[in-house]
Amino acid sequence: MSTAPRRKLSELFSRDDIAALTARSDWAGARAVLFTWGVIALCFALLAWQPHPLMWLAVLVVLGGRQLSLAILMHDAAHGTLFQRRWLNEVLADYLCGSPVGVDIQRYKRHHLVHHGKTGTGEDPDRSLSAPFPATRASLARKFLRDLSGVSGLKREYGLLLMNLGLLRWTVASDVQWLPRQGRRWRDYARDGVRNSWKYLAFHALLLGLLAAAGHAWLYQAWLGAYLSTYSLFMRIRSMAEHACTAPGSDMLRNTRTTRAGLLARATVAPLRVNFHIEHHLMPAVPYHRLPAMHAMLRARGAVDAPPGYLDVLRLVSTPGRAAGA
Repeated sequence: MSTAPRRKLSELFSRDDIAALTARSDWAGARAVLFTWGVIALCFALLAWQPHPLMWLAVLVVLGGRQLSLAILMHDAAHGTLFQRRWLNEVLADYLCGSPVGVDIQRYKRHHLVHHGKTGTGEDPDRSLSAPFPATRASLARKFLRDLSGVSGLKREYGLLLMNLGLLRWTVASDVQWLPRQGRRWRDYARDGVRNSWKYLAFHALLLGLLAAAGHAWLYQAWLGAYLSTYSLFMRIRSMAEHACTAPGSDMLRNTRTTRAGLLARATVAPLRVNFHIEHHLMPAVPYHRLPAMHAMLRARGAVDAPPGYLDVLRLVSTPGRAAGA
């Protein structure tokens, strides 16, 4: 990370730079959504054609990456940058990107914007995602094993259920905060559960119905398998890369990390340029497809150094001896 003193945004970018970087495009958003769903459809088609164990393995990896891509598309839409038109960000992306991974875009937005305002401080609602690091290598291996075995995914689904019922405060972090009952009855929780879960359940019913109509209902197992395994793993690695073992405080050049991503990383842990995370925190209004240009400008102006790769990050967040995080 650069050791240069903190600089204001106006010192790094001109008004023309900011206008060019923040220009949004409906076509770029549509292209990203169509590509993600196209790869998902291709995974199903390949598995139906050749249900070999190696094909299963490849599909679980690729599907997990595309499920993370849907989550990142929803994230960008929550910032209003995926599309130029507001309703495309708030409605279309909610149904096509947020619902498949169980996230309501409006609830996510309320949570996530606090993260942007409080990053690196004790008030960051996502602090629990990076606080356990550095961890021992054995601890990190156990976390990865829980992810790939489905334990993390099942815990996530259980937490989502409790949040949708109104028993837990909504979050995408790992901390738990029970909500006061205040005289609420079972029908109140049931009503909240239906209101908060129907889009998620409707997606699964539609997906299963479409696969069954194609004569391959069994392919639904691939979606669930990836969602409960590789998706969990890729989310964890992405989260660690963004904020784990960075400097505390409000300086976005130091409390956030940009990570170098090759083809494999972009297919799994870093879809849609999410690896350019310093750039995203500096200007959340910049669409995903302009983040590489923004990074090049920051490099040219000496604001950031060459980023580490994901293997470098894994080495950084794990230690041979004792450390925080079980």
